[in-house]
Amino acid sequence: MEDTVSVPAPRTPLNLEVSFKRNYAREEAKGTLKNISLSGAFLEFEGADVRANEKLNLVFIVAGRERKVAAHVIWKNSAGCGVKFMPTNNRDVQIIDDLIYFVENSRTENRSLMDTIFKKVG
Repeated sequence: MEDTVSVPAPRTPLNLEVSFKRNYAREEAKGTLKNISLSGAFLEFEGADVRANEKLNLVFIVAGRERKVAAHVIWKNSAGCGVKFMPTNNRDVQIIDDLIYFVENSRTENRSLMDTIFKKVG
């Protein structure tokens, strides 16, 4: 029998405010996505009563558009929780991919701008 080790997908650091609520909950909570991959993310928050194995609905805004993604809480600690995305169709996967692209592209543009400034100053 093969011994398979689950290797986490590469994470992209970010600092994106989100709102979220547990399935069937009425109240929304606020948090921040601190890193993200196509498979999941780390959600930092305070005060929300979230448990491992719960389903969450995340809502965030990218490029002026509201996006919604379902997720499943894998683990929780005092700072927040690790979530696994639960895409129900290709559109859900594309939303996550677009967010990663948006974050990485913003960093590249900022790096290019800083390189230009440093070349002029130097």
